[in-house]
Amino acid sequence: MFQIKKINSIIEEFRPIQWIKNLSIFAAIIINGQLFDQNLFIKNSFAFISFCLLSSSSYIINDLIDINKDRLHPTKKNRPIARGDISESLGAFIALILLFLGLAIAIFTSYSFFIISLIFILLQYSYSLFLKKKAIIDIVGIALFFIIRAYAGEIVTGYHLPIWIMLTVIFLSLFIASGKRRSELMNSGIKTRSALAGYGKSLLNFYTTMFAVCTLITYAMFTFFEESVSFTGSGVIHQFLLENIPNVLNRKWYMITLLPVIFGMMRYGQIIFEMQEGERPERIIATDIPLLLSVLSWGLMMIGIIYVI
Repeated sequence: MFQIKKINSIIEEFRPIQWIKNLSIFAAIIINGQLFDQNLFIKNSFAFISFCLLSSSSYIINDLIDINKDRLHPTKKNRPIARGDISESLGAFIALILLFLGLAIAIFTSYSFFIISLIFILLQYSYSLFLKKKAIIDIVGIALFFIIRAYAGEIVTGYHLPIWIMLTVIFLSLFIASGKRRSELMNSGIKTRSALAGYGKSLLNFYTTMFAVCTLITYAMFTFFEESVSFTGSGVIHQFLLENIPNVLNRKWYMITLLPVIFGMMRYGQIIFEMQEGERPERIIATDIPLLLSVLSWGLMMIGIIYVI
């Protein structure tokens, strides 16, 4: 029974729910219509696993560094290291194992991916040690990790994301990071994170609103300028449209995906400003039904446009 509890605590310390962030590694092959290319999917999957291991290593290091502050936090005090279920020495050992496993998979995937993985984990450790203690830099740092994940997907597959999508990723990550800091400031104040002393509610309101607007604008530009991609051009629906309504294939179909994106942004804004629950975005995305439905609707629309129409 004791061993099972210890194993459960170790798995909990990995923070598997935060692996959702690493799914952005698949963005390049999805947008370019290559999701069902077996070789690319396998390479992307290895890259995803590598980044999950490296991310968990950085989470453990972060919890070891912040152990005293986490014990003062209303929710972080329940993390395995903060509550004493995992000793500091065991945590450090597990983080080291995860680091080597993640880098081993990365170098097996490709040398260029290994380099970006090494940069990723070094920045993660640097962020935990000192970057997150500086106002503004901490928000930019969170956004940078999202960008690196998307770029890593490009490196491992050789396919590139459209520039407007990359800009959307940048502004969306800044929006989420600003909302996260705002919720932290409102819920627990500056006692659990020193960087929060450099912010005020009005400033974070400004950041969150500005980046939300930028996200919608850049995504709208993507939907207008990007042409739909069909990975085969021979599907039943594609052939039906080609024979009966050929002009419909030339429509800017991506623009319909603006509807779930706008709804999702509005819902996330409600969560941040009215519910003060933007502190853990990965949990919100996985558990908030309206937001989850908007994400799933967007995903199904994108798959339909790219792979069916």
